[in-house]
Amino acid sequence: MIEKAYHDRDGVIWIDGEFIDWRESKVHILTHSLHYGSAVFEGDRAYEGKIFRLEDHSDRLIKSAEHMGYEIPFTREQIDDACKETLAKSGLGDAYIRPIAWRGSEMMGVASKNNQIHLAVAAWHWGNYFTDKMKGIRLCMADWKRPAPDTIPCKSKGAGLYMICTLSKDAAASKGYDDALMLDYRGRIAECTGAHIFFVRDGELHTPTNDILLDGITHDTVMKLAAKRGYKVYARDIYPSELPHFSECFVVGTAAEVTPVREIQGHTYVPAEVCHALAGDYDQLVRGKISL
Repeated sequence: MIEKAYHDRDGVIWIDGEFIDWRESKVHILTHSLHYGSAVFEGDRAYEGKIFRLEDHSDRLIKSAEHMGYEIPFTREQIDDACKETLAKSGLGDAYIRPIAWRGSEMMGVASKNNQIHLAVAAWHWGNYFTDKMKGIRLCMADWKRPAPDTIPCKSKGAGLYMICTLSKDAAASKGYDDALMLDYRGRIAECTGAHIFFVRDGELHTPTNDILLDGITHDTVMKLAAKRGYKVYARDIYPSELPHFSECFVVGTAAEVTPVREIQGHTYVPAEVCHALAGDYDQLVRGKISL
């Protein structure tokens, strides 16, 4: 069965405090953020009717807008409520929730201060982000690099910052890979196009330093789950030359959850004890069966 296009579905979307029919939820063609990339968004997941770490996602949304130079005209509590109400209206227990804020269409040009700020929340069913999640995914190396922190607002989950991620993921798919692994401006391993990455060697975890990356909520969760299990975690600079020296690899993110990696452009990995343990712990945590 072919899934309906995202714009053509039954349901409602919360926009600026009101529920609008899904098919009628539109913005003007001169919307500032459409032209200049300043929208900010979150990806929340609900499990069995409860949104995991909702408050943290809403806080990050507000901070993302601040990094982009504007203030969302809703409090964190109001954003939380909008997400909960949208989930309830969707009728879904397990769902993906997308809050997004943007500059409106009152003024066109690079300057933005006269544009109204809008907020919307949509929810829909979204299964595994990767088709071969349990088997493990294959990554190639991206041609694009994550920029230096003085060239972009790297701590904002801003729409425009994902341009090179889309280019990299599409290029990976054209080569038969599931995703791309990006380096940063210094040649260090950074992240995939929408997920952070962990490596395992001798039962210990290694993950890239986070000075240029978005502060990942799932990444933080997995770090805490690893500590609970007694795994040593090294957050450090990791270079491509180290790829052959790791035994396991997995990516983490709200959409990706905990997904094992079986190959990075010729370097093979076997999902084993650490990967399986943390994937299982994460699934139990988000469903309320264990706590941190």
